[in-house]
Amino acid sequence: MKKKIKLLLGIFLFVIICFLAYKITSKLNYKKEVAERVKVIPDFSFYRLDGSKFSTKNLQKKPSVFVYFNSECIYCKSETKKIQERLEDFKEVQLIFISFEKKETIQQFAKDYELLDQENVLFLEDRKGDFSKLFHVTSIPFMVIYDEQKKLLKKFKGATNINAIVEVLQ
Repeated sequence: MKKKIKLLLGIFLFVIICFLAYKITSKLNYKKEVAERVKVIPDFSFYRLDGSKFSTKNLQKKPSVFVYFNSECIYCKSETKKIQERLEDFKEVQLIFISFEKKETIQQFAKDYELLDQENVLFLEDRKGDFSKLFHVTSIPFMVIYDEQKKLLKKFKGATNINAIVEVLQ
């Protein structure tokens, strides 16, 4: 009887170790896949606030800063306020704010921070949550900065010092 219990316990431990090894390997492979996918701006398609589509093809030939946000997130609000206060530092950059929220909520957020009518600022609605999947977003705000050749310069997860963002763009 003791031999059977030891054997079952040994098999159980072996199965658990194999399962954990599989999960760890899968997660590492997924992270490598995401890192490879975002080295250049991946193809995407989101919606402008007027309902028209905006895709990779519509990007301007200048650095792009993608800001994934939620209108209720205090860190997103703080970061957006700091960007708004230093818009002059972003005049040669295409600022693209993306949210999974409804367009009315996004539009109100843009109005609240006086960014709705800024020439280099665009707000997009991510109706399917594709941005989060493409970039493996695990926290908000989430920011990705690309150069004019669409090559990744830097990713920022969570609240970020505005000086660090501006420094990457210089």
